[in-house]
Amino acid sequence: MSKALIVWGGWDGHEPDKISNILGDVLRKHGFEVEITNDLDAFKNHPNLQSLDLAMIHWTMGQITHEQMDPLLHAIRNGVGIVGLHGGMGDAFRAEPDWHFMSGGQFVNHVGGIIDFTINIVDREHPITKGVNDFSIKSEQYYMQVDPLNHVLATTTIVGDDETPWVKGVVMPAIWTKPYGKGRVFYCSAGHVAAEFEEIPELMTIVTRGMLWAAKKL
Repeated sequence: MSKALIVWGGWDGHEPDKISNILGDVLRKHGFEVEITNDLDAFKNHPNLQSLDLAMIHWTMGQITHEQMDPLLHAIRNGVGIVGLHGGMGDAFRAEPDWHFMSGGQFVNHVGGIIDFTINIVDREHPITKGVNDFSIKSEQYYMQVDPLNHVLATTTIVGDDETPWVKGVVMPAIWTKPYGKGRVFYCSAGHVAAEFEEIPELMTIVTRGMLWAAKKL
């Protein structure tokens, strides 16, 4: 049986517990044995991280020790898949450049707060996004510093606001994959709250496929 570990925590506003349980249930429907915890020591104390097919982190901001982080990064480099959403990976552990090196991007602003915007699929042949249409969403539109190594699956055009007119029209990566050693990394900047997964079928499809892809099941 495929195995997944989901670790959640950090800022409660991103509803990490709800989102982790929603996606944990999705993985179970696809035949995964899923462990969900809100303890970062799970990475340090796991009896065999390398036996996992997939790890998911949903921990906005916060701090992680090297005793907790390094075993996870080692496991990813050796083939364990990793998935992250929104601030749960893209704004996790701001003080840790090794984390950003793995994840492929770091949040720096959500211009305008909660706004209406569109996510545009740019790779329509990738198994994660094939057959999925562009979709509209009302959420935080992430402005990020991103890794040129990323394989961008979808972008969003920054709406901007009166305080930051210079960023209006910037085309920002929103969903990507990348390698990290032998591991597969999948990241989606949408997913601010749990309702987005219930209300936007395109988002749920992409994230479900992203989890399976990172676990080398797609």
